[in-house]
Amino acid sequence: MKKLVLTLIITLFTAGLIVQASDLVIESKTQSYNEQENRLKFEGDVKVSVDDLKVVGESADVSMDENQKLDTATFYDKPYAYEIKKNKKREVKANILKMSLITKVVKAQGDTQSIVFDGKTPVVVINADEQEYDTKSGIMTADGAVTILYKDLETFSDKAKVKTDKNGDLKDIELIGNARIKQQSNDSFADRFYYNAGTKVLTATGNTTSNAMMEDGTKLVLKSNRQEYVQDKNIFYASGNVRVWYQDYYAEGPKLTLYPNKEGKPNEAYFTGRSSITQGVRTIYADKIKMTMKPKDFHADGNTRTVIKNIGSGDSGENENGGIRGGSRLGKKGR
Repeated sequence: MKKLVLTLIITLFTAGLIVQASDLVIESKTQSYNEQENRLKFEGDVKVSVDDLKVVGESADVSMDENQKLDTATFYDKPYAYEIKKNKKREVKANILKMSLITKVVKAQGDTQSIVFDGKTPVVVINADEQEYDTKSGIMTADGAVTILYKDLETFSDKAKVKTDKNGDLKDIELIGNARIKQQSNDSFADRFYYNAGTKVLTATGNTTSNAMMEDGTKLVLKSNRQEYVQDKNIFYASGNVRVWYQDYYAEGPKLTLYPNKEGKPNEAYFTGRSSITQGVRTIYADKIKMTMKPKDFHADGNTRTVIKNIGSGDSGENENGGIRGGSRLGKKGR
């Protein structure tokens, strides 16, 4: 989640194509006008220029409204659009590309791909079934099997929405529906991710799960109804049916604050509200619980109560292989 914040601030918002009021220049091998359809048609090596925006394709048409003003330019047969400003290049590929010359909305349809280059190096790659950029509102929307790739970071969602201000600076971004953020061996899942550039807070809501790989190769799993990452403080907050699995620990409670160590790995988990922590056959209940990953330890405080299962059965809690019984049960919960 931390890496995602850097991605958003630096480049994601630049994937839109901006069309300002200016002359439209169209070159092609043939041009014709269909009076019945009130449409201009262009065939063969079509090249279109609007300020810094260029579009190249094999065929295109431009519809006109009842006042004979240009309305929408549509490009067919996998057109290619690009915009170059200083050392930045933005390009869009799609099966069909539509530009509204009235509303200033650019829409790419069918196997769309947007790429932002810094020099010749791709910085961000966005793939989706459809992508749309509204230059007036500053909102870019991608729909259908959306993937975003930035260096070692990948995101997946049904829909993505990016909003910028009049200067093109990022205001906020949403990943909506079956959303996932993956970075190397760490990943997070939620129904929705939302990042606010003003507060620098990344929020995950709805069936949230975060998996963090620790330095020793073990995995910490955090599940809750809501998770929040505060970039400035480098702190995670979780609330609503919070559950944590780490090695043979299983802890749960209503709220959690998770602090990292110097290496940025989750290290100190503070549960507040009536919580519990289980290790093997022993479960401790308390008003507050602190669980530490390195060194591995925990501390319970406030109305503590300990329950040890099967204490009178003569069962030591060890299975025939020498392991602690109950471990498989805890592991199953964390999957």
